Amino acid sequence: MSKIILLIGAPGAGKGTQARLLEERRGIPQISTGDMFREMKKADTPLAHEVQAIMASGKLIPDDVTYKIVRDRTSQPDITGPYVLDGYPRTAVQAEQLEELAKEQGREIEAIEVDVPQEELFKRLTGRRSCPVCGEIYNIYSRPPASAGVCDKHPETKLDHRADDNEESVLTRLETYKVNTEPLLAYYERSGRLKKVDGMGNVEDIYCSLDELI
Repeated sequence: MSKIILLIGAPGAGKGTQARLLEERRGIPQISTGDMFREMKKADTPLAHEVQAIMASGKLIPDDVTYKIVRDRTSQPDITGPYVLDGYPRTAVQAEQLEELAKEQGREIEAIEVDVPQEELFKRLTGRRSCPVCGEIYNIYSRPPASAGVCDKHPETKLDHRADDNEESVLTRLETYKVNTEPLLAYYERSGRLKKVDGMGNVEDIYCSLDELI
């Protein structure tokens, strides 16, 4: 039976990187709710119009509308085998809705947590810097540029530090993730469908562990 693979991980855990590698190397599509919401802003369909109206009102997208978006995207012709869900589900209600979708599609759900200690996540996020020219990512703790504050490839360019990567914002984001996600992890653990990957190794080692689980 084909799988719906849920990659679960805190901000900075690297789940987006791993999802992209699975798509590039195994041909497993990465279905990102963030990408889908961005596409909905430009699309001209009844569902897109519904989402655009909600966004314009400043309200959060309700669970049932998010479910419709995921259901619609994962029913497209390019989804023939397993796929990775990145950023969904986020709540217990969404998890229950996903059970219905899995049943409808004849797929099994497998949840994989990319596990990284909070102190490491804090360093990854607060230490992150990027080049506005080429997009190269650095980290002042683990991967600093050759010269402080500037890109190795573009030494005339000062590195950017995202506004929400300050200490206070990062702590808030990590705490919000913990509160929202713990019930979700418990939900899949109770049914024996939760697996863990150590997110502390290098990217290739993490990918190999993930590949073996899948």
